[in-house]
Amino acid sequence: MSMWQEIADVPHTVRFLDVGPWRTRVLEAGTGPCLVLMHGTGGHLEAWLRNLRGLAAHFRVIAYDYPGHGYTTPADRDLEIDDYVRHLLGLLDALGIGSADLCGESLGGWVAIKAAAAHPERVRRLVLNTPGGTMASPEVMERIRSLSQAAADDPSPERIRARLEWLMADKASVTDELVASRRAIYSRPGFSASMRHILCLQEPEVRRRNMVTGDDLAAVRAPTLVIWTSDDPSGPAAAGMDMAERIPGGRFLFIDRAGHWPQWEQRAAYDAAMLDFLR
Repeated sequence: MSMWQEIADVPHTVRFLDVGPWRTRVLEAGTGPCLVLMHGTGGHLEAWLRNLRGLAAHFRVIAYDYPGHGYTTPADRDLEIDDYVRHLLGLLDALGIGSADLCGESLGGWVAIKAAAAHPERVRRLVLNTPGGTMASPEVMERIRSLSQAAADDPSPERIRARLEWLMADKASVTDELVASRRAIYSRPGFSASMRHILCLQEPEVRRRNMVTGDDLAAVRAPTLVIWTSDDPSGPAAAGMDMAERIPGGRFLFIDRAGHWPQWEQRAAYDAAMLDFLR
């Protein structure tokens, strides 16, 4: 079953909202407390499609494409974490949402931490899925930069697949449909230039001034679940355990046989953990 067919009978909308200068693609499904799903660097809301059915039965689920990402307006300048936080808050305002649960993967977790630390009144609970922002490995940063820019410069099936395979514990988790979906996005006019602006956070100097600090973690007041995996390519599970220990009210969960996208590779375990924590 294709990823969009999985939610074909789940009432949902996909629309574009103007959030500041950004024409933003937004998916909504379900009713109840608001839960915002946040993707990673170079990603798009399709990263969460396998989870929509289970989560929308309990929440008003919102997934969206960041500035410069997906089908949202391409970036014409470098985007740093404050840009993503402002966009998130603007999106919540546009949707009439005072506060929400945030679930962020990789870059999404990084943005979610910064938002929760600076704007505690807007964030009820946090789920941090292999979050970025606390590590600055030159090897990992170069790998993300080289794979991502190569795929944006030449969005061939092979280069798109190579970028997606980096995310997974099992390369077979990268479906032809997922490759085609990302290829369509990366083939958009202006996307190659947009990717260069997105990837500024992989430059050491830019990354340093955007890093998640100990003060940021200590300032998080929202109950927080940190999820790490057996095969995450960005860093060891110890990094996630340390983060959970430094966040007041933080909890840690380890998911086996998954890489940087546990929500995709181990959907049942991921959804169960989300529901157990958030309900």
